[in-house]
Amino acid sequence: MRIFTIIFLLNICSLVAYAQTGTIVGTVSSSQPLSFATVSLQNTKNGTSTDSSGRFRIEGLTSGKYIVNVSYLGYKTQSRSIVVEEGQSTHLDFILVSTDKSSLDEVVVTGTMKEVSRLASPVPVEVYSPAFFRKNPTPSVFDALQNINGVRPQLNCNICNTGDIHINGLEGPYTMILIDGMPIVSGLSSVYGLSGIPNALIERVEVVKGPASSLYGSEAVGGLINIITRKPQNAPSFSGDVFTTSWGEVNTDIGFKFPAGKKAEVLTGINYFKYGNRIDNNADNFTDVTQQDRISLFQKWNFLRRENRQFSIAARYNYEDRWGGDVSWKPAYRGGTDKYAESIYTNRWEVLGSYQLPVKESMMLAFSINDHAQNSVYGNTIYGARQKIAFGQLTWDKKIRSHDLLFGTALRYTFYDDNTPATALFNGINNADRVWLPGVFVQDEIALSEKHKMLLGMRYDYNSDHGNILTPRIAYKWILNENNILRLNAGTGFRVVSLFTEEHAALTGSREVIVAEELKPERSYNANLNYIKKINFQSGSFINIDASAWYTHFNNQIIPDYVSNANQIIYRNLDGYAVSRGLSANFDMVFTNGLKVIAGGSLLDVHSKNDLIQRRIRPMLTEKWTGTWGISYKLEKMNLGLDYTGNIYGPMRLPLLSGSDPRSGKSPVWSLQNIQFTFSGVKEVEIYGGVKNLLNWTPGRSEPFLIARSHDPFDKNVQTDDSGNVLTSPLNPYALTFDPGYVYAPNQGIRGFLGVRLTIK
Repeated sequence: MRIFTIIFLLNICSLVAYAQTGTIVGTVSSSQPLSFATVSLQNTKNGTSTDSSGRFRIEGLTSGKYIVNVSYLGYKTQSRSIVVEEGQSTHLDFILVSTDKSSLDEVVVTGTMKEVSRLASPVPVEVYSPAFFRKNPTPSVFDALQNINGVRPQLNCNICNTGDIHINGLEGPYTMILIDGMPIVSGLSSVYGLSGIPNALIERVEVVKGPASSLYGSEAVGGLINIITRKPQNAPSFSGDVFTTSWGEVNTDIGFKFPAGKKAEVLTGINYFKYGNRIDNNADNFTDVTQQDRISLFQKWNFLRRENRQFSIAARYNYEDRWGGDVSWKPAYRGGTDKYAESIYTNRWEVLGSYQLPVKESMMLAFSINDHAQNSVYGNTIYGARQKIAFGQLTWDKKIRSHDLLFGTALRYTFYDDNTPATALFNGINNADRVWLPGVFVQDEIALSEKHKMLLGMRYDYNSDHGNILTPRIAYKWILNENNILRLNAGTGFRVVSLFTEEHAALTGSREVIVAEELKPERSYNANLNYIKKINFQSGSFINIDASAWYTHFNNQIIPDYVSNANQIIYRNLDGYAVSRGLSANFDMVFTNGLKVIAGGSLLDVHSKNDLIQRRIRPMLTEKWTGTWGISYKLEKMNLGLDYTGNIYGPMRLPLLSGSDPRSGKSPVWSLQNIQFTFSGVKEVEIYGGVKNLLNWTPGRSEPFLIARSHDPFDKNVQTDDSGNVLTSPLNPYALTFDPGYVYAPNQGIRGFLGVRLTIK
């Protein structure tokens, strides 16, 4: 901590000592000031965003002529030239005009690994800015994703509250999480790695639904989420965001930047989250919400090079101590049988960067390395794991007439070891998993005409465990007219085995893990039809509609069997096939009176079919339909903003222990709704507050219990026959064992929250 304090003070001193040169200041407005508008200087890396009053400031400029570009969601981008003199402050005001372009003009990189506008990309990419997530402030990226249509954070345990991210009804292992395009949140860390990413450092989040293995390789089967961090030159000099809730949660985000000489800028972020209130509203003697103590440190360096070539490197460290269980539990009970709890210590560090080679051609080297150590105890079951991933990728971007080519080669090494059957040979001897995954890929984006564009892609990987893997894809975009766009995408995906991410229940100690056979990689085949419709009104209001239909077919799907034996989870490849298909639509509506509405809905049909059992089986915890919304309105005279957000989910199939289990096998329709008020009448300060879970909805109100046999977590009073089947007894009338896996929604009820943001440009 002493070293960290010294570094922090040195950073602040460097910030104070920074000598400014020329400055551009001004405002961005329409009928009202526009907060968080993007202001950038063309052909430079300088830029910023407006504050809550629409003001901006760009410092440290040498004398000369600049072109200032201003863009904002729902308004036409404006560009103006200006002459800057050293030691002078030049003022420039922008009044933007409403347009139909909306977020379609935003730059995206995830779909094609190239910076293109969202409208020009042949691959559908959804973009979400920090302003979107501020409508419902959360302490982690995991929680923040709940208001994205078709994306659902799924809790997998009633006690430790760990989870994964579902896209279009597919479970967490099918979702790839990227940070700045680097696949460093995967495998073991896909459960825990999304906590601790400082929200203050996020530039935007890009979401691609459907297989992307032809560019990103394994795990990008159901889709991917790319968390793009801010460039230091676009970040404010200082930002702070602190909020607390009536349940006692406290979240702190701090970000600041400073110059490191004349050739580098440094962005630093700190996130600290603390929750230690033992609440048991459902009276099962277990904590309703996991106790957490988490700190995350992030730093990103951006180096200035000749000809604006890129070079950035970032590092993050995350430590978390979380536990849930008996409300009277103490660390002294950890690993024993006196009091039950699930206690998890996470230590994780990662380094990632990108370097543009000093050659005439556009060639980029990207690299990352991370180390994730897990020390967990589930009652008296000890789980220890270590995962290390090293990744390197070289890409060459080349344009030849109507062909926009991308060539790439990548190498990924994954080390994984734990004390479970996941890394054991069939004779029980430990065998750490070491996987080399070299690959090459090529992509050709062909401009057939002004309105027609085609993308062809192919990737070849060699997995040291599973051999050769080939993943092609094709995309086609047709601009029918300026208000109607059609995209068709098709491709394949693959996913290698990572047992830990299959199901958290495998590690709670309540069930034994059985690997019935040597598991083969899954394969998927996908087609996606996307349609964008823009509706403009003479008043300046507009509506954007983004609709998709998809179909994905899986072979060799790995499905855990909970039914054959209540005390086991049996893993094997599916002898048959699985399908994910559905429809989704997003609506983006902006009105001249200041009202903004973002809404979406999805219809999902996810099922598997075994060759021996000719009937459809729906996966556990997969909703049939879902909806999300965000309604915003600002009272300009009062400097008060209003945000009403929420989501609603259809019924899900729930994991019962047996036919005598008295709990429902299907969840009800449920909804989480929130309201927030934001006051921006003080310069550089926002004060916000509101209510989360307005309906005070929690699962299990109509159930006899959520956690099976919470009074006997070590099954001391459970009787079994010679085959291990649980017997009915006076102390166990339903013939159950302890199991915390019956969970589909948070146990946290209604709560107020209050926070403050400080942004110094």
